[in-house]
Amino acid sequence: MNTEVIPLEQEIYPNNKQLFMGFMKLGLIGFGGVLPLAHRMIVEDQKWLSTEDFTHLLGICQILPGGNIINMAVAIGYEFQGLKGAFNAVIGLISAPTAIVVLLYQLYAHFQSVPVIQHMIQGLAAAAAGLLFAMALKMLRPIFKSYLTVFSICMTLTFMLLFKLPLALTLIFLVTINMTVLSLKRGEKTA
Repeated sequence: MNTEVIPLEQEIYPNNKQLFMGFMKLGLIGFGGVLPLAHRMIVEDQKWLSTEDFTHLLGICQILPGGNIINMAVAIGYEFQGLKGAFNAVIGLISAPTAIVVLLYQLYAHFQSVPVIQHMIQGLAAAAAGLLFAMALKMLRPIFKSYLTVFSICMTLTFMLLFKLPLALTLIFLVTINMTVLSLKRGEKTA
């Protein structure tokens, strides 16, 4: 009889130093768009969260005030190490990039009229948009399980691009529509 041992994926609980260093690394390599890199670091490299948990947490962080990645750093740090973990994750995320941005802005202010610098900034903006698009496609995989998801994506694009509604109003509409559909589905199952 051939028996094979299948290792269980163990959950990784980062300590305060790992939270600080992980988010500092993320802050250092994530200029122009941290979310795609955050997904790679948090889900694929460190395995602190599953893709589904990351997507759910990002959804929650989207509706909270403040930057999504800062909200995620607070939530992940707090989840694993409480208030101290939240503090370490946020400080790790913003400390080095803040210093670098101040230095780079001083250089940019001095050389902003140089055409090569203008073209470089445009190229960086295009690369950041590409990274964001690639991350969005990765995040769609685990949630593309029902027609309601497809409907919600289409409605989001319609509300925001065609009607130019603000994010908060779009979210209120979508939550209302989704809750109504789900409660109607529940009502059909119990009847």
